[in-house]
Amino acid sequence: MAASDPVEAGLVASLNRPGGNITGVSMLTSDLMAKRIELLTELVPKATTIGLLVNPTGQRAGLDTKEAKAAGRALGRQIEVLNARSADEIEAAFVTLVQRRMGALVTGNDVLFTTRYEQIAALASRRAVPTIFPWREFAVAGGLMSYGITHTEPYRQVGSYVGRILKGEKPADLPVLQPTKLELVINLKTAKALGLTVPDKLLATADEVIE
Repeated sequence: MAASDPVEAGLVASLNRPGGNITGVSMLTSDLMAKRIELLTELVPKATTIGLLVNPTGQRAGLDTKEAKAAGRALGRQIEVLNARSADEIEAAFVTLVQRRMGALVTGNDVLFTTRYEQIAALASRRAVPTIFPWREFAVAGGLMSYGITHTEPYRQVGSYVGRILKGEKPADLPVLQPTKLELVINLKTAKALGLTVPDKLLATADEVIE
């Protein structure tokens, strides 16, 4: 199971025809960056400048930045990169975000942020920054919104492939899978605390609304 693009990383020849001794599941991480920014602008239309939190030493930082800036241009928003390599630098990034009067924040895909989602949710609340995160745990912890895959589906897909390979199928013949279920989670309580009115259209499309 890989968060990075397995073709770009040189693990497989293509998603449909891996061609070697490796197959598995690609987790659609940076691919969803544009949608996260779109959702954020729907909820916070006045946010003309949006911060992008990335770990500059992480594998996904470059692609996350590229995808976010392209989405920003398409939506008429300025994307400003905020670097964080540690928990302390995450806190410093929020200070910079507030000082530069950025209207919202989208977090990149990095294990540092995945393991520090409670810290990010608390900082977003304390600094009154509308923030979207890749995983639902962030919204459950008090963050505003999350959009991404569910954790259970890719593990189930990997388990299925393990069984098939143990029964004799070759990895080269098994296409790399991608999760099919994406979920939008909105914390309505947090939205109200931030003075935001969630559009009915957004509420209707949400998979889960936390009140």
